[in-house]
Amino acid sequence: MKLISWNVNGIRAIAKKDFFDQIKKMNPDVLCLQETKAQDDQVKEALKDLNNYFIYSNSALKKGYSGTAILSKKQPLNLIYGIGIEEHDQEGRVITAEFDDFYLTVVYVPNSGSELKRLDYRQIWDAEFLKFLKKLEEKKPVLFCGDLNVAHKPIDLANPKANYNKYAGFMQEEIDGMDNFIKADFIDTYRYFNPQKEKAYTWWSFRGGARERNVGWRIDYFLVSKSIIDKIKNAEIHDNEYGSDHCPVSIEINTSL
Repeated sequence: MKLISWNVNGIRAIAKKDFFDQIKKMNPDVLCLQETKAQDDQVKEALKDLNNYFIYSNSALKKGYSGTAILSKKQPLNLIYGIGIEEHDQEGRVITAEFDDFYLTVVYVPNSGSELKRLDYRQIWDAEFLKFLKKLEEKKPVLFCGDLNVAHKPIDLANPKANYNKYAGFMQEEIDGMDNFIKADFIDTYRYFNPQKEKAYTWWSFRGGARERNVGWRIDYFLVSKSIIDKIKNAEIHDNEYGSDHCPVSIEINTSL
């Protein structure tokens, strides 16, 4: 079973590119999207030509902002929108699908911002989101994926020294938040299979030919409960797929939906 996660940087924009051909080629059983930048009806309209998937989306109150979606070939047992805290649930950042053997949560973690104005909020978010995941985990294993807006280790970005504790995405507070997921027995699947692989990035600035030069950051992840790691076959970064400033990431799992 193949799961793909992709920050599409606007579902209506990417749908006008090669998106449908890309999804047909990659053929995921479940497709997890972040930053749809559309309301629920607009998401469904943009994806109307994508057959064979049940489509669920969680949109922000603010139009054209944030937003997540899950597309699944099999209908989930249940859907959970948000994390149950109104302060955090107004931006459409989390959607969870329950399947027979696990929960699958899609997340678009808040960016601390160019002037770090949301760094304090980001720390609150990380803590509350982790509590939500651990509550789910009491019932069955959890897989969560998406744009976590943090490069975890120096190996995960092209210029760690220049960015450390200066720019959003590589602040110590954000790294600590990621550390807390790992300490809570969630496993970064890509690093599990590729512990030393360098220059493996999932996001590139639009500026200065960053993608062509591969000056990027790995900020898109699949993390899974430790109890289910033996079911994960592989984890990949699809950096040859264009259409967004992010590329898709995927895992394959030996279990049924």
